[in-house]
Amino acid sequence: MAKRGVYERRAIEAILDEGLVCHVGFVANGKPVVIPVGYGRKGETLYLHGSVASRMMSSLAAGAAVCVTVTILDGLVLARSAFHHSMNYRSVVLFGWPRLVEGDAEKLAALRALSDHLVPGRWASVRPPSPRELRVTTVLAIQLDEASAKVRTGPPIDDEGDYALPVWAGVLPLKLEPGPPVPDERLPRSVLTPYHVRQYRRPGGAR
Repeated sequence: MAKRGVYERRAIEAILDEGLVCHVGFVANGKPVVIPVGYGRKGETLYLHGSVASRMMSSLAAGAAVCVTVTILDGLVLARSAFHHSMNYRSVVLFGWPRLVEGDAEKLAALRALSDHLVPGRWASVRPPSPRELRVTTVLAIQLDEASAKVRTGPPIDDEGDYALPVWAGVLPLKLEPGPPVPDERLPRSVLTPYHVRQYRRPGGAR
């Protein structure tokens, strides 16, 4: 619905920063393909990464057009009629032509953005990629020039005559929450859980 469209850049970036998974749509060998992947944002650029052997990476690096979507589900909207059930959500749709990131400096900055998007502060505490790991990783950049958002909030919207029905209606809120960290079995007991893991939270979301 057009009334749910949001075009303010700040609102679009907030949704991208809170989301974790994007779905990348493209055409390969004449067939439509949609792949879920992680992503990162740095300024006006969205970054994707994958193996140099990835069909998605090779197709997009060759100049294929792309459609990237991110959705955050905030609740199930339960109406009095089956027809008016809905969802409260925030979503972004981005169209563009990916650019292959070739310089090591930008590639490292992009991978840092990807890492810190998943867990803020993570990059600073881990081993950086080796030269070999950089060589076998493809990084793509997509500008946020053609991006828009859609948002639905609030209660169900029923037909006026249905409000008198003895049917429960309302919103069932949903949110993504982290559980307690689970240490790797091979982690020495002397290695403590870092603050960025213990206090993990999504931008704009609940801890």
